[in-house]
Amino acid sequence: MARRSTSSSTGGPSGGPTSPRNRTPQPVRVRRRTFGDFVKAFLAFVALLALVVGVPGALAVTVGWPLPHEAPSLDWLQQEITVTTFLHVLTVIVWLAWAQFTACVLVEVKAALSGVGLPGRVPGAGPSQLLARQLVAALLLVGATAASLTPGLSQLGHSLEGNQKGTVAAAQQTPGSLFTQPQEQAASAAAAVAGQASHAAAQADAGGGTAARDGGTKYYRIQPPEGRHHDSLWEIAQRHLGDGRRYKEIYELNKDRAQPDGSRLSEASLIRPGWIMEMPADAHGGELVEMPEAHVSPDVKEQIHDYAKSGDHAQGQHEGSSQVSLPQQRPAPDATGDRHEQHATPPAPSTDSHSTSHGTGFGLPEALLGAPLLAAGLLGALGRRRRQALWQSALGAVGGRRGMEPPTPTGDAQDVQDALLVGADPDGVRLLDRSLRGLAASLAAESRALPVVYAAWLSNGDLHLQLAQPAGKPPTPWRLGQDQTFWMLSRTDAERYEDVDTAAPYPGLVSLGTMDDSRLLLNLEAVPGIVSLSGREADRAALFASVAAELATNGWSDRMTITLVGFGEDLTALAPNRLRHLDGIEALIETMEAETRQRRGALGAAGHDSVLTGRTGPAQHTRWAPHLVLLAAQPAAEDAVKLAELAADASRLGIGYLVGTETGDLPGAAWEMEITAQGKLLAPLLGLELDAQLLPAAQRHAVVELFVEADPERDPDGPTTTPPFLVDISEQGRPAVYARLVGSYEIIGLDTPDGDRSALLHEALALLLLHREGVHPRVLASALWPRGVTDDVRDALMERLRAWLGTEPDGSPRLGADETGRLTLAKSVVSDLDVLRSLYHEATQGKGVDSRAVRGRLLTDALVLVRGPLLADRPEGRYRWLTHEIIDARLPLLVADIGLALSAFHLEKDRAEKAIEALNAALRTAPDDERLWNELLRATHATDDPARLNSLAADLLGRSGARGLPPRTEALLDELLPTWREGVAATG
Repeated sequence: MARRSTSSSTGGPSGGPTSPRNRTPQPVRVRRRTFGDFVKAFLAFVALLALVVGVPGALAVTVGWPLPHEAPSLDWLQQEITVTTFLHVLTVIVWLAWAQFTACVLVEVKAALSGVGLPGRVPGAGPSQLLARQLVAALLLVGATAASLTPGLSQLGHSLEGNQKGTVAAAQQTPGSLFTQPQEQAASAAAAVAGQASHAAAQADAGGGTAARDGGTKYYRIQPPEGRHHDSLWEIAQRHLGDGRRYKEIYELNKDRAQPDGSRLSEASLIRPGWIMEMPADAHGGELVEMPEAHVSPDVKEQIHDYAKSGDHAQGQHEGSSQVSLPQQRPAPDATGDRHEQHATPPAPSTDSHSTSHGTGFGLPEALLGAPLLAAGLLGALGRRRRQALWQSALGAVGGRRGMEPPTPTGDAQDVQDALLVGADPDGVRLLDRSLRGLAASLAAESRALPVVYAAWLSNGDLHLQLAQPAGKPPTPWRLGQDQTFWMLSRTDAERYEDVDTAAPYPGLVSLGTMDDSRLLLNLEAVPGIVSLSGREADRAALFASVAAELATNGWSDRMTITLVGFGEDLTALAPNRLRHLDGIEALIETMEAETRQRRGALGAAGHDSVLTGRTGPAQHTRWAPHLVLLAAQPAAEDAVKLAELAADASRLGIGYLVGTETGDLPGAAWEMEITAQGKLLAPLLGLELDAQLLPAAQRHAVVELFVEADPERDPDGPTTTPPFLVDISEQGRPAVYARLVGSYEIIGLDTPDGDRSALLHEALALLLLHREGVHPRVLASALWPRGVTDDVRDALMERLRAWLGTEPDGSPRLGADETGRLTLAKSVVSDLDVLRSLYHEATQGKGVDSRAVRGRLLTDALVLVRGPLLADRPEGRYRWLTHEIIDARLPLLVADIGLALSAFHLEKDRAEKAIEALNAALRTAPDDERLWNELLRATHATDDPARLNSLAADLLGRSGARGLPPRTEALLDELLPTWREGVAATG
């Protein structure tokens, strides 16, 4: 669909030789009914009555039933054809012609009265349907429905010039269209088109009054949307004032004035079809109305007269009106110390839901504390990276094994990691992902297309989708929001969604910031053009980094590609499969030209009009992956034009463009935003003023450092890491407090606390024992109270914990704090996990290296400590912070390493049964470790018992399921037992 042309900033009056052609629908001249029209209507009625009723009546009276009254026989066919037979055959033909004409009349009447679409075509009708159309049109021309007849009917009897209809072109989406509400689209379409006419006289006097002058003031009527495209003040100013930035003048002239539908203009972006806009005196163009005007309908003229009387409107009358750009919100709950009460009513996701402190941030980066979705994405991606590094480290180890301890962050990296732990809202990400995919699955089940979504709002736990235009009733459990363009899902309903195997419908959603306790996610993929971002370079870079990091790690996108140009080369470490960096704009344009051609061809071949329909079809997982371009540097004029051309059709293809600019003036920019030095994201034409979500340079570098340190390919031959805390395993090192975490949770050396706080104290101690490097107070609070807690409740718990743990012999508390304020435990407070790490470290890197006997004793003692998984009996609903940890991956690997080392120790002396016993003990904690199974095969082979080896192979094959044995295991069996396949078949 073509894009609407707009005049240049220096454009002259419409119609001039250099002015662009105005593609807005032209005014329709209303033709008054004459006496001849009534005569035509009467004659048409008589003709229709004669043809539809008279013909069958005459045939029934004069000829009667033309067909035989019984089944014809062969004798009947051999009879002589008489005049009566010929008349009967002719009568049948006339009956068929009458039936066809009657069908044409019914089709034409239905189309004329409904006013929807062109009349259906009756097969073989031809001239018969044309005659029916003319008669029906003549009859209905004088009726009340004449104004709503279909295009084919309304043009009868009139020249093309007399019924001129403007070119149907998709308007270029401009900033004001995001929150335009076309609620009365169908009803006001004809009136809105009819209300646009030629220009008029001077503006109001210098005193600022806007009352209409007779023959003076110019008006514009907002036109209805065409598809997903809407009119906007920016485009109106561009066409009729020569400069889109003069939209503010139109806004000031019309602000707070009552519109024909009773609402008022309160934001520059909030305009609706059918609204009337008073224009500045120098406005020009063929769409303006100068009153009085003879070529508009009486209804429109009356509306403009009524609107003109509102010129002396009072300022501030809109204070009670609602902003349609924001969803209606439920009251946010107060943060309390009761965990279960908070779970029932989640907090607003735009605030720091983990602490209501109004004081210091304890040195943590506030930018990440207030970005729950970004923090959750980064934290989840970091956890996956660290697990991958652990497994690669374990599988790639040869000889002396490297430790299972990832490096402990320090300095800024440690602060950023703590901020991620405090700020992350993984439940919010999970619910958002499931809700969007569930919506797509429900619409696909109903054979409905996905609506175009411009934005999503998260407000007090509820999800609001803001549609480009009304899309009917949403599927259950979704419901309509404050109007037809909002679909809303409560958090309670969202929690009922399960994982579904469907493509992510809106992967281009990304957090931009908060506004009135609501978090905005803008769908960059749906923008019909470029989104420009102006402001200082450092501020732009912080917003670009936030957008890139969230898009690269979020949970509601599939197979996302983010292209970075002019910044962020280091950010590719966050997600090498999603992020790519290009050196310059030339490479970008070349890449995007090729991809644009490919996507257009793919959509055409698949028969889809956009990626939204493609994502719900059979090709959803192969062809419709989103691609977002983030260009931080302002392009040159020539390059900007090329980008604008590429972006013209981008929203249909699933491609989005966010481009930085120094001047704020970027050709082809559909939406314009500005980031201020105070962290505000401004988009006046969108009606937005957000507290921007940013990732400043210092935090960006620290985040990248966390990911680089966790890179599994980094320094593969590096030295073995040392555990962060080593225990004195001699008799003199007996601890004062000993906690058993590996298996069921037990504490030795402390009395069990009384009351309901016992569970909280146990959970807090477990967190501290798993982080001997120290735990930030806010991290502790967010772990124990994910829904939020006040400072006094948190501080009271720490005091109780300090009192419970007691003091050392010298009087110092066993719960202290380091120089950064992080909570630390004294060395006399020890867990079995600390002892386990220390025993393995001493056996493989300490005294056990030089003494075989010491190594065997230490490894045996270590394996005895393993009683099951970590915190095996933890209560349901608690210890949810373990999902952020990688201890669930580190502990099985550590136990497997101990089992492997002890097995090797026994096999050195040909003690195969002892080796098998050690491996089986390790397998109880690490049943999926391929290394243990392979070593068990070797130890079993050492027993010289082929039947036992065949039985083990059969057991392994049964465990592997449909995937079969891993390649390394199959190769080992081929080496140890070449006939294992026949033996397994016999055993089975």
